[in-house]
Amino acid sequence: MSKNTLREDKTCLNCNYVVEKKFCPNCGQENIDTRKTFYQLFVHFFEDLTHYENSFWKTIRNLLLKPASLTKEYLSGKRMSYLAPIRLYIFISFATFFLLSVIPDNEDTPDVKVNSKKALVATKKKEKDTIFKEQEKIIKLEQLGLLTKTESDSLQKLFIQTKLKQIKDKKNNFTLLGSSYNSVEELDSLQKHGKPSEKLGAFEYWITRKMQLVNDKYDSDELKEKFAESFIHNLPKSLFIYMPLFALVLWLFQNKKKWYYFDHGIFTLHYFSFLLLAILILRIINYLFEFINDYTFFNILEYIFATVAILYMFYYFFPAHHRFYGESRVVSACKGIAMFIINIIFIVIILSVMAIYTFINIH
Repeated sequence: MSKNTLREDKTCLNCNYVVEKKFCPNCGQENIDTRKTFYQLFVHFFEDLTHYENSFWKTIRNLLLKPASLTKEYLSGKRMSYLAPIRLYIFISFATFFLLSVIPDNEDTPDVKVNSKKALVATKKKEKDTIFKEQEKIIKLEQLGLLTKTESDSLQKLFIQTKLKQIKDKKNNFTLLGSSYNSVEELDSLQKHGKPSEKLGAFEYWITRKMQLVNDKYDSDELKEKFAESFIHNLPKSLFIYMPLFALVLWLFQNKKKWYYFDHGIFTLHYFSFLLLAILILRIINYLFEFINDYTFFNILEYIFATVAILYMFYYFFPAHHRFYGESRVVSACKGIAMFIINIIFIVIILSVMAIYTFINIH
């Protein structure tokens, strides 16, 4: 822990009050030298972020092993012994999504990416070579007098159209929201010259065109990969947006006179902090097991650990809800199941909407 040098001047820099000891009795500011080395600045930042004096690890231990204990302690007034809920969530959220972004997946190694790119290039080259060879055959038949110029041109055009349609059908076996259009040009043409029954409303046309641009730009595999990337990228924002809704669902199921929305908000911050931390721990353990996955024993151990961790993540909400709200186990379990189903539906909708919003803004 860093050592802070006390100022010789006993006048508080913040409120000009006389400071007899380390902290100002008027505003609480520490009367220390404000000029620091880079090391001191870094350590001070970390200590301030985590409130490291025993409270950080105590908070993490209780968060993982004692469901709802942090929430009950905080609302009872014991707030200096643990990290504040907002600070805890921000710290864990930052750590989780930062580390998840830098921990590599086995499938995303450079060699795999290079090989996939080479395979894609080879496939496209093969398709082009097939078209050129068929064209050469048709031209030879024309040169031998077996086909007229008109017949040769017609056959070449027909073959190219057929081949391109096959490639397009293969490319678009997966489309964003199951698009029924072959291209954005077809959509624009129908919107401009089609029958009234074929035309879309202004908003429907705008969003459909945005999605069709994405379908035209990416093939099936690229589209699935981009969708997954967008889903993960939007997860932190989606969770942050969803937390007030999660607290609202809790509020709807509880006694309005006994519990304030603020109480549900604190419970929500701690619960979401637990989920993020559990996901991070699970990913780190999984990554470490990847180095020894050649041994059957460790594969079984990894499977057991992952199964137990996932089950515990689902189970955690129920004892936390029961202990915090003080209801019977049966009532708490019934409410928990109902809220669980509602929240799963809401979070899937929010994540999907945000993922689609990201897609339609890709250029």
